[in-house]
Amino acid sequence: MLRKSNVRTATAIIHDVAAAVLAWMLAYLLRFNFELPANFNSEMQQTLLWVVPLQVAIFWMFGLYRGIWRYASLNDLRRIVLAVLLAALAIPFVLWMLRSSSIVPRSVLVLNPLLLILFMGGSRILYRTWKETRFNRRMKLGSEPVLVLGAGDAAVALSKDLARNPAWQLAGFLDDDINKQNCVLNGVKVLGPLNELGQWISRFGIERVIIAMPSSSHQQRQRAIQLCNAAKVQVLTVPSFDDLMSGKVAVSQLRAIELDDLLGRDPVVLDAAGLQGLLHNKSVMVTGAGGSIGSELCRQIARFAPAKLVLFEQSEFALYTLEQEFQQTYPSINLVCMVGDVRDAARVNEAMQLHQPVVLFHAAAYKHVPLMEQHNAWQAIRNNVLGTWTVARAAQQHGVARFVMISTDKAVNPTNVMGASKRLAEMVCQSLQPSGDTRFVIVRFGNVLGSTGSVIPKFRAQIAQGGPITVTHPEITRYFMSIPEAAQLVLQAGLMGQGGEIFVLDMGEPVKILDLAKDLIRLSGFTEEEIKIEFSGLRPGEKLYEELLADNEHTLPTPHPKLRIAKARQADEAWLETLLEWTAAATMPDERVKTALASWVPEYQPNPQQVTTYK
Repeated sequence: MLRKSNVRTATAIIHDVAAAVLAWMLAYLLRFNFELPANFNSEMQQTLLWVVPLQVAIFWMFGLYRGIWRYASLNDLRRIVLAVLLAALAIPFVLWMLRSSSIVPRSVLVLNPLLLILFMGGSRILYRTWKETRFNRRMKLGSEPVLVLGAGDAAVALSKDLARNPAWQLAGFLDDDINKQNCVLNGVKVLGPLNELGQWISRFGIERVIIAMPSSSHQQRQRAIQLCNAAKVQVLTVPSFDDLMSGKVAVSQLRAIELDDLLGRDPVVLDAAGLQGLLHNKSVMVTGAGGSIGSELCRQIARFAPAKLVLFEQSEFALYTLEQEFQQTYPSINLVCMVGDVRDAARVNEAMQLHQPVVLFHAAAYKHVPLMEQHNAWQAIRNNVLGTWTVARAAQQHGVARFVMISTDKAVNPTNVMGASKRLAEMVCQSLQPSGDTRFVIVRFGNVLGSTGSVIPKFRAQIAQGGPITVTHPEITRYFMSIPEAAQLVLQAGLMGQGGEIFVLDMGEPVKILDLAKDLIRLSGFTEEEIKIEFSGLRPGEKLYEELLADNEHTLPTPHPKLRIAKARQADEAWLETLLEWTAAATMPDERVKTALASWVPEYQPNPQQVTTYK
């Protein structure tokens, strides 16, 4: 029994033989205006006997019979053109070699390859078009209509993938660019602007919309999401512009809209050349490397190919997880994984003596506000204040050029122990700045989306359990940014800092946690009737509104639009010595800690536990 591939190859050869015969004969007929003299008719028939086998042999040599017509592409057409042109050169060469008496008009030698390319290439393209049209008509019956918002390169690439997807039928594009409206892209029409989404959803019965605007501004993408939400359709989006450009993902790898898409901002513009000079071929150390910010800092640093990346982390599991990730994503990085506590001076000094970091990012901290407020207040002081001093002093002793400390907006007018401890840590770094050559840089920012212990993972878990979502207060607001954006701005601030500054990140507009909960419910495919929201009252130490600058502070601009410098009260060496004497105690009751903090941090105003429950 003949194999299907053999039959397909034989059919293709027969077709090309017929095409070669027809092209050779038609070239003669066109040359003589379809009135072929007898002598040239005879010459045409004689030359056919060797011209066609020669052409087919060259076609075989170029691999024209290894492909499948149904998948004919521009690459196949290129091979046909090259094969035909080689054959066109071979024919006069053979005539010369044989010293043939045959007279082949020069116009025939020109017309023949043009006709042959048309017959061979055209038939393959027509066959593919016919098969795809037939397949699409058969497979698209009962498929779901979708709309694509955007009509740029990403949308066109997506339309090609959707054409091969039997589950979806692309009904059209929507784009605000008037020059694109009513145009046809890949056989699909640009129906109109985005604000006409509602009418097209009604006309086509659309239940799903894909946003394909990766290079547009965040405001444009956010508007598109809001239009989709208002129309009550499910929203998908293509990967980000950076991911598409890096080649990590394809445009067809659709994903659901995340909170980052609603709350994110335009991409951070980094001083890549400056960061290259700061980090490339340098030994870099990150404390708290297994945490949300610490691990993202490590990923961002790895992009600049440091000579050595030292991961210092108290949690064995977090360190192991990050090590496994880096073995897959950055196998060439010289990675050093060290388990250690930032309060352990011997271990910290050992790490720096062995690996001589030039830049150190201090991200290790206890950060959970309610947890640190009750039963753990002294541990917050010991870890966040004494731990910072231990690492900072070791950095000075071992010649670290830059020490970048991660702080928080909760250090501004703190109402909780965690915020007050971070404010003290800031002052520790500033008091060390005059002594030694290490530049101490502090970076202060708000909440990051999806970080460990933050509200987003908690809400997701509550939704997965069927609700309710618990929000502490209907008016509570927070500043948010994505983890990658925060890490990138930390790197940028570390590069710009001259020593002693507190950099404040542009956190955008504050977001109501209640609105965040509603968005997350909707993005998870539920309604507020299905997932209830309950108000539980403010927790110990919790503020209604976070601040990025204290009342007695002011800021100075920097060359980077998302970074400003806060001018804050600073401390001296005498203050530091007294503080270290206080932190030397092995333990201290919560109430004594809070009483003492009021003198160490005058702006600290303890906030009694809120027990009001809102219905």
